[in-house]
Amino acid sequence: MIHRSKLQLAFKSAFPSTLPILAGFLFLGIAYGILMNISGFGAGYAILMALFIFAGSMEFVAVHLLLGPFNPLGALLMALMVNARHLFYGISMLEKYRGTGFKKFYLIFGLCDESFSINYTANIPKEVDKGWYMFFVTLLNHSYWVLGAAIGGIFGSLVRINMEGLEFVMTALFVVIFIEQWMKESTHHSALLGLGISILCLLIFNSENFIVPSMIGLLIVLSLMRKSLDRKAGERHDVHDFA
Repeated sequence: MIHRSKLQLAFKSAFPSTLPILAGFLFLGIAYGILMNISGFGAGYAILMALFIFAGSMEFVAVHLLLGPFNPLGALLMALMVNARHLFYGISMLEKYRGTGFKKFYLIFGLCDESFSINYTANIPKEVDKGWYMFFVTLLNHSYWVLGAAIGGIFGSLVRINMEGLEFVMTALFVVIFIEQWMKESTHHSALLGLGISILCLLIFNSENFIVPSMIGLLIVLSLMRKSLDRKAGERHDVHDFA
């Protein structure tokens, strides 16, 4: 039987680390719940999708997939491309998750950008159980997202206001992510390649079908050019350090 004090200590250690995520997830979750509502889905759909899918950007994309023509293969490819980074997250967390027992199943399911960032870099005190710490980080982040989606779904169904243009939140989200990455990186080859490939696919496949080809093309090009890009980034870093 699990000792209660052990769980309490792990929870108290994990909770402060997730507070910055709380504000972001509540805001985005509310926007997602409202978007689901104005797209014709009740609050229950938003809550269940947030609970069982728990993939923020993919859930926004899923709204449009649900409203579009039935295309399971396209949806599968889209999900794989949007969440392809989780393959690398999973590989990075293999050693971290070792010895976590049954908690590993939920840790794998609940792995998201924010939980990965916290659990991978966390300096966990020796007296705190590592597995339960990561479990509570994941559970709290998951709860914040579900709570936000619930508030947004219920609010959107009860309050009748003009929410025209809210669907632009997905575009705005990706623009913000792009800008943040641009500001963090010392070189912008990947970003420029992404823009170039996306524009090319937009011209070839039109606005309704260009996303999946863009992601596949970008994945292939970046994989082929990985060594070259890493070398250029390293050279730039060395020059910066010398200066």
